[in-house]
Amino acid sequence: MPAERRPGMDHEHYPWSPIVNRPVLRWPEQAPVALCVIVSLSQMELDPPPGSLQSSTLAGGIVPRPYPDFPRQSHREYGHRVGIFRVLDVLAAHGVPATVAVDALTAEGYPQLMSELTARGCEIIAHGISASQMISSRMSESEERAYIARSIAACTQATGSAPAGWLSPEYGESVRTPALLAQAGIRYVCDWVNDEQPYRMTTPSGQLHALPLMWELDDVNAVWDRRLTASRYSRAIVEAFEGLHKDGVRNARLLALHLHPWLMGQPHRIDSLDAALGEIVRKGGCWMANGSTIIERFCSHPPGSEV
Repeated sequence: MPAERRPGMDHEHYPWSPIVNRPVLRWPEQAPVALCVIVSLSQMELDPPPGSLQSSTLAGGIVPRPYPDFPRQSHREYGHRVGIFRVLDVLAAHGVPATVAVDALTAEGYPQLMSELTARGCEIIAHGISASQMISSRMSESEERAYIARSIAACTQATGSAPAGWLSPEYGESVRTPALLAQAGIRYVCDWVNDEQPYRMTTPSGQLHALPLMWELDDVNAVWDRRLTASRYSRAIVEAFEGLHKDGVRNARLLALHLHPWLMGQPHRIDSLDAALGEIVRKGGCWMANGSTIIERFCSHPPGSEV
């Protein structure tokens, strides 16, 4: 699906839909806001395969260093070894179901961690192959199909069930990705950051929905790239919830946070996440669910069905 230059959007992955013109969406118990937390576990390779694409701004370490870049790789691995457990403990303390995006190298190489995630009741969604192998239009269609298939197979093998959701490494997609995900049986994708409600993607076959993450509250974007302090980031999460709650009384909204345990799982940051979630719970009016539950609710009770 090549891009088309024309008035309005230059692609047909979904129709344009201003939120002020939509039917009313309602969450369970009339909650104005649904909270979904996506936690990413992605491995950084020292030797990515030849021809693979890695983001030039891939976070971790201080600055990229000559091979072997152990500081950046081990900084990221901290999330697998330490940070993930802190983040999951905080989510559990506030009753927030965890949706964990796991890449193929993590699913294949960390069986004890995968068992822990399963035992804790986390929803596992597919997250590509690795942090250092992004999807892009440099891939042929067959290469991208194989890439998606490996990611899904790794999650399925590690957990015993196929993942319903997908989050691409670094949000990277080609022009074919939504169609290929739908064909592979994926039900929702978290790469699109353009809304405050789920919506259906346009695909030739299958059924795929977007579960839009709040890009400006992605912890890498906010804390690493824009240098928000942990306390300011915590406050921003609460302020976002308050704004969404105000608007959600009329038409329900979604607050989908994207966290990286190598970053927010640090001992000097975790209390800020704890404080933000605690304040949201105390304010009330929040339905907390994993990605699949939110998409199932959206499909079974579409906008306009509970006005």
